[in-house]
Amino acid sequence: MAISDTPLVGMLTQKMDWLTQRQRVLAQNIANADTPGYRARDIEPIDFDRALKGQQGALQLAVTSPAHVTSASGQESFRSVRNRSPYEVAPAGNQVVIEEQMMRLSETAGDFELTTGLYRKYMGLYRMALGRSGG
Repeated sequence: MAISDTPLVGMLTQKMDWLTQRQRVLAQNIANADTPGYRARDIEPIDFDRALKGQQGALQLAVTSPAHVTSASGQESFRSVRNRSPYEVAPAGNQVVIEEQMMRLSETAGDFELTTGLYRKYMGLYRMALGRSGG
């Protein structure tokens, strides 16, 4: 089995690809900020729940003490939050709010840094396990 075939590396690679595509779409939004009738776009978030359901076995928290709090089913449910519509529309029908797009770009850049950091750490663990050193 190749390292690139492991589920974690596959998910990290998928996340980096998604973040790259999102960066491109957000940059297009900013570039068209003065285009009449242009509607700001974004891409669908990655559905990691679906990806995790395809994995073998279920993930559950280990209970090592009776004082630990667990859910009845062993799984927590979280609600998803939808992005709201733009709060501003220009008279020409343009829906690009530069401040909002810049915040999304900053969030995307931070997520990319986190994901690449996790990828580097995971590869470092493999190198260490294989007895190899170096960067």
